[in-house]
Amino acid sequence: MESAKYLTVSDLNYYITQKFKNDPYLHKVFLQGELSNFRYRRNSHQYFSLKDEKSKINVVMFRSYFDKVKFKPEEGMKVYVTGYVSVYGPQGSYQFYAESMEPAGLGALYEQLKQLQRKLANEGLFDQKYKKPLPHFPDYIAVVTSASGAVIHDILVTVNRRFPHAEVDLFPAQVQGDSAADSLISAMKQIAQFKDKYDVMIIGRGGGSLEDLWPFNEEGVVRQVFAMKMPVISSVGHETDTTLCDLVADVRAATPTAAAEYATPNLADELINIRQMQNSLVSSMQNTIRIRRDTLNRINNSVIMREPTRLYDEQAQTLDLLRDNLHNNMVRQLERRRQSYQLEKQRLLAVSPGKKIAALLQQSDFYYQRLVANAKQCLQVKRNALSQTGQQLNDYSPLKTLDRGYAFVTDKQNKTVSSIAQVKIKDEVRLHFKDGQATAIIGSTRREKNGH
Repeated sequence: MESAKYLTVSDLNYYITQKFKNDPYLHKVFLQGELSNFRYRRNSHQYFSLKDEKSKINVVMFRSYFDKVKFKPEEGMKVYVTGYVSVYGPQGSYQFYAESMEPAGLGALYEQLKQLQRKLANEGLFDQKYKKPLPHFPDYIAVVTSASGAVIHDILVTVNRRFPHAEVDLFPAQVQGDSAADSLISAMKQIAQFKDKYDVMIIGRGGGSLEDLWPFNEEGVVRQVFAMKMPVISSVGHETDTTLCDLVADVRAATPTAAAEYATPNLADELINIRQMQNSLVSSMQNTIRIRRDTLNRINNSVIMREPTRLYDEQAQTLDLLRDNLHNNMVRQLERRRQSYQLEKQRLLAVSPGKKIAALLQQSDFYYQRLVANAKQCLQVKRNALSQTGQQLNDYSPLKTLDRGYAFVTDKQNKTVSSIAQVKIKDEVRLHFKDGQATAIIGSTRREKNGH
């Protein structure tokens, strides 16, 4: 029962671990100190210590975080480290788990570098679409670097070894110091004045700290590299160092030797390729000649070449067939046209104007005869009516009255005088008799009483 109040070592370590995890001040810790017991482990986690004048703490930096470190840590270097504190249970020791590391005193430079990198990236200077391809066989190579450094020596040796045909021109510039950026820009502008002479440009220097490599992070230098018309190879610092010149250049090389290898082909390999292509070309030509020769032999030995008439026998037979087909088609077409003509002729006869004219003439004769008959009948009716009317007029004619000894009187205007009021004494009147007329002068008038 007494043993129940005792903790195991694992329980105690677990309890302490939870204390560390639950402490909000230990979730994100910013430390500064000096690297101690640092031994670089390639492709692995890094274990070292961080110390000051009085204390030391063990530090673990996992590989995923260490691969993001932009400089090469060294023993005794002062650094800024961020991370968290926890307990390593199997040993019961607490330690610091680092997530990032920067050289002490260079934090402002790193922040400035990141800000400039974001600005230039937003402008598109690092976009892949602006990257220019390297020429395969350069004639002239321009190099911007220090005249006294090992960079130009390595480039010259590599170019002379790989492709002696290429001419390398050095444009010396300061690669370190306050005036290095202006010197680099001036050298690149000199190259730009030659316009299309240079096929490729190499810019670079050896390794160094962030401060040493800072001229290659200057905005003016980066923009000048972007403005160069020829492809640019950047070889600044070591493989772990990355400058803005590396990002804006068309190709980045880890070393000056690698830059020269990117810029030039290997003459020995090219000669081998040429010989291989020459052999392939000869083989291809021989194969083509052989195939053409076999084809020619087959043609020469063919039946057609020995008996050329067979060449057009089939065509002659085809011509006969086509002629027969043409004749048959013409006959059928002519027959169809003849039948069509007969049908149209019958249709025209059915609607012939001669028949219509004959029918109209017959109808006209019929109407004429009816007209003559009707006219005769009408004339006879009118003649009978006239005779009857004449008889009536004769019956009522005053001439019959004249025949009985009567006469009628007219005045000078040939108006009939029927009343004594129409004449005066001495008026001249005309007397109409049965067989003639006489003129008389009114001598006297006498009105009868009551008109009688």
